[in-house]
Amino acid sequence: MASQLFSFLPVQFAPASNVLVTDHPYLLGFLLAIGSFSFARFLLKTTLVFLQTFVLSGKDLRKYGAGKGAWAVVTGASEGIGREFALQLAQKGFNVLVSARNATALSNLVAEIESKSPQGKKVETKSLVMDFSKLNDAAAWSHFESEVKKLDVGVLINNVGRSHSHPVDFADTPIDEMDNILNINVNATAHVTRIVVPHMIAKKRGLVISIGSFSGVSVVSPMLAVYSGTKSWLSTWSAALGEELKSKNIDVMCTNTYFVVSNLSKIRRPSLTTPTPKAYVRSVLSKVGLPCGALWTGRPYVVTPYWSHAVIDWFMNVVGWKAQYGRFTHNLHRDILRRVKRKQEREAKAAKSQ
Repeated sequence: MASQLFSFLPVQFAPASNVLVTDHPYLLGFLLAIGSFSFARFLLKTTLVFLQTFVLSGKDLRKYGAGKGAWAVVTGASEGIGREFALQLAQKGFNVLVSARNATALSNLVAEIESKSPQGKKVETKSLVMDFSKLNDAAAWSHFESEVKKLDVGVLINNVGRSHSHPVDFADTPIDEMDNILNINVNATAHVTRIVVPHMIAKKRGLVISIGSFSGVSVVSPMLAVYSGTKSWLSTWSAALGEELKSKNIDVMCTNTYFVVSNLSKIRRPSLTTPTPKAYVRSVLSKVGLPCGALWTGRPYVVTPYWSHAVIDWFMNVVGWKAQYGRFTHNLHRDILRRVKRKQEREAKAAKSQ
């Protein structure tokens, strides 16, 4: 019965390969051209990503005034990545202005930079104590601007940032934590850049590096919604800024950063995918102008310079598993939140028993 019912259907639903070759040569040629182009593009992109990541060097920092009296301004410089940027830029020949909340940490950093100045090439340093979450502190911002105006700024490192104390659903995010993240990661970064960039335009050279994150730049990060959103903003803003400033000889980079050993990430030990700040900053400064793992991913002015981060970025965009990564991250953050709550319960019980 079934055989009679479907007897009207053709035996083959698609033409055999020999029929395709003989009866449809133009269709075959079109399909082969599309396949060849896709493979050639994949091969070219992969080759360029790996060349940029492992072989090629970025722009010479002397373009931005290294060794010529120019200054680097580094925000969030009291620890971690910001501190390392200040140290390495000083070693490259920049005078350095460092800014953060912690006055003691800044004083120690200035002393260390001065003690490591190359022989016969003393590096000038300045420190500005600044709480970037306080946007309404007009006196502090006015002082910051007046100090910057005195300098020939060649490099700006927008490193200051804040994340959540632990993963949390957006609906449960404390209001003060949300406001601080937005104020520091978005508003303060925009304010600092607005102060610095006009002086770079006047000098017709400069480099603006903003520290982004895989959370927001590459993938969504559930339970870090506010932080992730600020990093997405940083990527889009950097792209617009970079296009505006390109003709003025000013380069803009938003670094796509996976995990780095720091207080912000709460990771203490380096691994294959989690470098120390020293190794990470070295990779950023050696790859200026090279997208590396972010090449041809539709994210202009984004760079993924550290080698393992570049490979992960390349793989995610080639394979296209971003949705799966989002689910994986969500489950990971749920587990972290459970452990945080258990710890808080233990501490509460211990406090009651005392």
